[in-house]
Amino acid sequence: MTNPLHAAHYADQAIQQTVEIVQSERLARDTFRVRFDAPEIARRIVPGQFLMLRLADVNDPLIGRPLALYDTVLSARGEPEAVDVVYLAKGKLTSRLWQMRAGQRLDVWGPLGNGFGVSGQYSVLSTQYSLPPHLSPPGIHSPPASNHLIMVAGGIGQTPFLALAQEALGLKKYGDPPRQMPRAAHITFCYGARTADYFAGVEDFQRLGIDVRLATDDGSRGHHGLVTDLLKEVLGEQRGQARIVCCGPEPMMEAVAHIAHEAKIPCEVSLETPMACGVGICFTLRRQNPRTGRRMGLQAHLRRRTRV
Repeated sequence: MTNPLHAAHYADQAIQQTVEIVQSERLARDTFRVRFDAPEIARRIVPGQFLMLRLADVNDPLIGRPLALYDTVLSARGEPEAVDVVYLAKGKLTSRLWQMRAGQRLDVWGPLGNGFGVSGQYSVLSTQYSLPPHLSPPGIHSPPASNHLIMVAGGIGQTPFLALAQEALGLKKYGDPPRQMPRAAHITFCYGARTADYFAGVEDFQRLGIDVRLATDDGSRGHHGLVTDLLKEVLGEQRGQARIVCCGPEPMMEAVAHIAHEAKIPCEVSLETPMACGVGICFTLRRQNPRTGRRMGLQAHLRRRTRV
């Protein structure tokens, strides 16, 4: 849709339904993947978008939780029929969710959020960081042509990147109508965690044949240090025009944004934080506009398509 008052990521375009769990499995320490049947959502959702998910038929917990798309599942005919989300079992809802089994029900609402940008449409979920004016001209614009996609994840922030990598490799299409994503010649995935036990889905990324680089705070796997150390290493290798996408703890994303700023490389950061409504009306997710200094909710950021 081209009308900004009826954008695809707005609440009036989302689908609300009760779905059945197909599969639930543990991927890493306190980290799980749940799959549920939702053909219409699977057909429309794009990398970087999220769903509001809650347990069906219960009032405690009452409020849903935002969980990002990990991937869609295709039927034998190649049509999207199910959705995978990966999450960290931390609060009341997610601590109950991992104990649920196939056949039990969930309430879902989505897709929500902008999703990551593609050629002809550059957007971020929400961010308080921005590049200088010569890298971030006013108005909605296309990301510069790039042949190197660099994905930087910390903690549970790897969840939106499997679908994005598959899309950038031309292995899978997302959205209705399907998005036209320019193919990346190189994809590098920099993934940081506190310790090796928390790495989730690494094998999924390795199966794509992309460059996977790991870092841990305690040195138990990969580089002993910060994931931003890996990013600096990658940027020093000079693989042509690059584009950075980032998701994880906010201090990490701020550091990545500063690195991208200094390197004059376009960067998108995806803010995934607990919120009650999924669209920003509840004001639990508020960020400062770097240009005006005013604080605004997620809905305003989505509407204005704040850039990095």
